[in-house]
Amino acid sequence: MFKYQFRWDVIPNNLDFLFSGLNTTLILSALTLVLAMIGGLVIALLDMSRYRPVRLVGVGFGEVIRNTPILVQLLWVYYVLPIVFSLRIDAFTALVIGLTVYQSAFISEVYRAGIQAVPKGHREAAQVLGLTQIQAFRRIVLPQAIRMTLPPLASNFVQLIKFSSLGAVISVTEITRRGMELSSSTFRPLEIFTFIAVVYFFICWPLAMAIRLWERRLALR
Repeated sequence: MFKYQFRWDVIPNNLDFLFSGLNTTLILSALTLVLAMIGGLVIALLDMSRYRPVRLVGVGFGEVIRNTPILVQLLWVYYVLPIVFSLRIDAFTALVIGLTVYQSAFISEVYRAGIQAVPKGHREAAQVLGLTQIQAFRRIVLPQAIRMTLPPLASNFVQLIKFSSLGAVISVTEITRRGMELSSSTFRPLEIFTFIAVVYFFICWPLAMAIRLWERRLALR
């Protein structure tokens, strides 16, 4: 029977190297979430536009992004976009663009559901008070919609943390890529990737539990 000799000392001996990748993972996830929240709002507004051509652009963009694999989109941004537009895009920027576009398409659905959930009477009351449509949206509709969509947006942050591991494919030095590099030099993939899985779990699981608790509290109000 094959007997594997565990060498867990490879983890403490290389913690700084691995955690430098974790720092990149968290920065990348936070930056992408902010950009995706903005992009998602834009797409949601396009989807709900009264003008059919504008609405078709928003719906079409969302459908294409949501129904193609994120890895293919990421590789397209990294390899194809520079060729088409004669641009130089580094791996980190390509990952930010790819994840932002992908998450924006899903966050737009969250925003749209939140906006449509705002009672119609609130909009009518804003009109009675003399607010323009833009003022009513900015002061009345959007604050309520954001409050209702905060838990789903937080869930998207958890997804982003996990999706950031795809950066390893294009050599972004996040924690999974660091693990791959360390594994190739130490030949200890079992210990290294087990540790990385545990790190992801202890980041994502508390966030997921907090989101569930948050949703339950909102449901009771």
